[in-house]
Amino acid sequence: MSTVKSKKLQVGTDATSSNNFTIYQPATPDGTLRIGVGNADSPTEVGRFNSNGYVATNAPAFSATSSANTPASSGVLTKLILDTEQFDTNSNFDNTTNYRFTPTVAGYYQINGIVITPSNADSTTIVIYKNGSHYVSTVAFHATIGVTNRYNISVLLYLNGSTDYIELYAAQYGGTVLGAGATMNGILIKAT
Repeated sequence: MSTVKSKKLQVGTDATSSNNFTIYQPATPDGTLRIGVGNADSPTEVGRFNSNGYVATNAPAFSATSSANTPASSGVLTKLILDTEQFDTNSNFDNTTNYRFTPTVAGYYQINGIVITPSNADSTTIVIYKNGSHYVSTVAFHATIGVTNRYNISVLLYLNGSTDYIELYAAQYGGTVLGAGATMNGILIKAT
């Protein structure tokens, strides 16, 4: 078996063409094998292989929580104030104004929501909104009064990567705030 000591392998007809596919190492090798598209002399990285396997470049993943209770009226769907980011790999979550996830990569996403309600709420509805409209919801009845309750929602959905966005809403019955433990997180499962 022979070893090729080249730093780039280009698939394409012209080194300056924008439609080349290039497998390469960075100028200073760091144990990764990179995949790029575009001009072979300065390809745009789309992914890399390292000791952990394949990792897509710019693959959005986020997790945001609420730092305080969100004021709510009993029985009214209220957007949760998710103002604290645990992580946001592609800067797609707005934790200051709209409290929403707007991906820049089109594909199929796994989105999860968790809502913790106070002890005086007797039931809760959790809704994931897509583009300002109800997309999927779950209703939890017969909560244990006097105990803080936790509710989950999860969905796999397609987001177009340019205009689609996701928000987390909740309504509870019998309480005046939505719990501080609210969380929404998500990750790109498959780009399209």
